[in-house]
Amino acid sequence: MAKTSSKDLGTQPIGQLLIKQAVPASIGILVMSLNILVDTIFVGQWIGATAIAAINVVLPVSFFIAALGMAIGVGGSSIISRALGAENKPKALKTFGNQITLTFLFTISFAVFGLYFVDTLIPAFGGKGNIFDPAKIYYEIILYGVPVLGFVMMGNNVIRAEGNPKFAMYAMLIPSIGNLLFDYIFINVLDMGMEGAAWATTGSYIVSFLFILWYFLSKNSELKINLSHFKLNKTIVSEIGSLGFVTLARQAVVSVTFLLVNNALFNFGGETSVTAYAIVGRMMMFALFPVFGITQGFIPIAGYNYGAQQFDRVKEVIFTAIKYATLLGAIVFIGLMVFPEVITKWFTTDMDVVKVTPNNMRWAFAAVPIVALQLIGAAYFQAVGKALPALLLTLTRQAIFFIPLMYILPLFFGELGIWMSFPISDVLSTLVTAFFLRREVKLKLNKSVA
Repeated sequence: MAKTSSKDLGTQPIGQLLIKQAVPASIGILVMSLNILVDTIFVGQWIGATAIAAINVVLPVSFFIAALGMAIGVGGSSIISRALGAENKPKALKTFGNQITLTFLFTISFAVFGLYFVDTLIPAFGGKGNIFDPAKIYYEIILYGVPVLGFVMMGNNVIRAEGNPKFAMYAMLIPSIGNLLFDYIFINVLDMGMEGAAWATTGSYIVSFLFILWYFLSKNSELKINLSHFKLNKTIVSEIGSLGFVTLARQAVVSVTFLLVNNALFNFGGETSVTAYAIVGRMMMFALFPVFGITQGFIPIAGYNYGAQQFDRVKEVIFTAIKYATLLGAIVFIGLMVFPEVITKWFTTDMDVVKVTPNNMRWAFAAVPIVALQLIGAAYFQAVGKALPALLLTLTRQAIFFIPLMYILPLFFGELGIWMSFPISDVLSTLVTAFFLRREVKLKLNKSVA
């Protein structure tokens, strides 16, 4: 695949460009999701079902801290894409330098905080009973690698903003493949148990960090920064913060949702229900990879053309992305509705878990075909630098609709009410997003084209 320069984002045909951007992103997400999927299978088969629940307990904490890097990466990348579109390279360079500084400041601080309060945080996130000890082992080792993971998440988004989806894909493939290799060595060969699973994940991200560092030091990157770019600039930091906060808020809500659902399900069905949710959560990461890939490919195209004031191209990429992602979401929906039992047995042979998971999976994915519009609509506002609507639309799906529903519906339907909350919140958030996106196209993009 040929290298795509930033200028190509404003000149190549939208359909061709979206495929060129989305395919590497989708492949990267697919392999990363397969990594998470297979990693969970390895842990379940080689360590036990309780280990799956233990990892699921730790995910909210590690996701939130790692999300700092992603938030800084997405927020800064929106600025970089628009700056490159407007031919303002000095601003792009300064933004990248500030991203690096912010990433290491925040991730190191939060890793220290997370390690200090380890015994408080793990039970709060559902790590109770037999789950506590393996969760603590996994948690502590994962947090050692959080600063490296933060840089990987940040750097990957910047690579994509430059118009180099192939290298962004490599940055996602390396830790995924590495983790599976390390899993086999540390868990199966060396019999290190939960410690092996944790070191496999941490070690794989160190390898990815080294690759991304090489990329930015090599001729492949347009962003050649010097020491002056690392000094924080108030205006740039504020813009990174406002846009990045959208991503951080989304990841924070994911973490809070894991916490609340883990605890609610534990109260209804104990460790079996928590394990079922862990399996469904892994499938959410895996099954939606093509939709997430199109969303990631969409963002730099929309941002660059918005910065270049080519609003007709912005409209075209919005509608093309929604069309492609909806079609792929429908295919995923069919597969999950037909084969949930087979999928569940990939993870565990525990018959209690196998019995309850398939029906729960069907409920959780019932509205998948329409989720594409919600994801791309929220991503549009972030790509073009409109932080407030991006934040509100990002929060609708889980914070505004899902969390209240998961407390209300169980009053009438018991544990089933928690699973019913997934599709209902998806439908409601998609309707809200469609309203705001339609208004944006009508008032801003159509008016600007005219």
